Amino acid sequence: MASGVYKVTEEFEQELAKYTGAPYAITVDNQSNGLFLALMYENVKGINITIPNRTYPSVPCEIIHAGAKVKWKMLKTKTLTGAYQLEPTKVWDSALRFTADMYQPGTHMCCSFTGPYKHFKLSKGGVILTDDPKAEKWFKRARYSGRRACSYMEDNLDMLGWNFYMMPELAARGLLLIKQFYDMEGKKVVNKDLTLPYPDLSQFEVYNQ
Repeated sequence: MASGVYKVTEEFEQELAKYTGAPYAITVDNQSNGLFLALMYENVKGINITIPNRTYPSVPCEIIHAGAKVKWKMLKTKTLTGAYQLEPTKVWDSALRFTADMYQPGTHMCCSFTGPYKHFKLSKGGVILTDDPKAEKWFKRARYSGRRACSYMEDNLDMLGWNFYMMPELAARGLLLIKQFYDMEGKKVVNKDLTLPYPDLSQFEVYNQ
């Protein structure tokens, strides 16, 4: 059980897990970094990962940073709706989906709270939803420079990680805002998938490495 400044983050994660139906929710500073951590955990180095040609530019960036190669699924429209799998991995880009009991078992679903067009307008941040207890423990340490939820003066520093954790102040704000996803009777509100336009990323050489 977390304490001090870590407790508010844990409480927010518990509320996110409750609303989405995921066994575990791990907050991060933004969804792009959540995708990267999920890909690193799945050890995707050297494989081909297929994504829609119209998506947010950070998605192919994180695939490449994780050591994989991007392949394109050509969409017939200029927009993207809802969530999609980074095939063939367990990782899902759920930037345009945030709704009640959305979690799909056996996946790492990465949601976004950044920007004015998202369901959860937290200004910044994201979450990884998973049912894998080993992944949950790894994500929590990997996002926090490999640290445990204690002072670095007291930690047995034995893992490399990244500085991808959500600030406690943002988690505290999230605890207040998540109430909007319940109605007056305390029932979960169901949100429709979002649809946004994106450029055809397959046209850009930088992603076709």
